[in-house]
Amino acid sequence: MSGQRVGYARVSTTDQSTDLQVEQLEAAGCTKIFSEQVSGTSTTDRTQLAAALDYAREGDTLVVCRLDRLARSQADLHRLLSDLTAKGISFECTEQPQVNTAGPMGKLLLGVLGAVAEFETELRRERQMEGVAKAKAAGKYKGRKPLQAERIEKLKALVEAGSSISAAARKIGISRVTAHKYL
Repeated sequence: MSGQRVGYARVSTTDQSTDLQVEQLEAAGCTKIFSEQVSGTSTTDRTQLAAALDYAREGDTLVVCRLDRLARSQADLHRLLSDLTAKGISFECTEQPQVNTAGPMGKLLLGVLGAVAEFETELRRERQMEGVAKAKAAGKYKGRKPLQAERIEKLKALVEAGSSISAAARKIGISRVTAHKYL
């Protein structure tokens, strides 16, 4: 039984566009495409990824343009691939056609490239922290401005009204961690 090709496109910031990825996924035969603008450092809070995984059925193939669009850590990659395999869903990358779950070579490449993606993420984080430390030493880095009082009150009101902290944070445009800090 040949299943549906389900696409997933992701960019990290709102000033980027998923248009190019969506075009590539359409060209690869994807009949349903999920896309979002969210950081890839974790799979939490990636609602469209969750929707794609929920939508895909046994015999389907989840397709991304590049492996780093799916996961940037070995743990996330292996968990996602394990979940896909358990559901009978294949995986492949359009720009890296040898990276797939069809055979042992593809699975090996998935592991190697997943390790490289995680390594790149760690290097980027180190460079960022070095830049922040240098800016602080030069007195140019002050950190984020505190959350405005009206946004704190709105956050508290949403949570008191029964909203989850994550949902309330999304509604006012802050991270879950920041919401916990103010609650």
